[in-house]
Amino acid sequence: MNDILQKLEATILARRDADPSDSYVASLRAKGRAKMAEKLGEEAVEAIIAAVQDDKADMIGEAADVLFHLMVLLADMDLSIDDVLAELARREGLSGIAEKASRKD
Repeated sequence: MNDILQKLEATILARRDADPSDSYVASLRAKGRAKMAEKLGEEAVEAIIAAVQDDKADMIGEAADVLFHLMVLLADMDLSIDDVLAELARREGLSGIAEKASRKD
């Protein structure tokens, strides 16, 4: 299952320097990190709306949009999906409450 995330990441990395008129990824990058973050936020709100409305089909699409835009932002920060997966693996088996309490906020 992670294979599709690695393929998506490779596609994002390959398209970052493309002509912004030919690539959505390049067009986001050309607009800057703040715009990328804004787009991720918009997609997250759309996912929230789908969840509240119990629209499973829409939720699937919105969740895919959230993952895509998150990965575009990660790539811009020179981070990878493997970095995120490693953090999830580190947290595995920890109580969510205990894990949150251990963070340096």
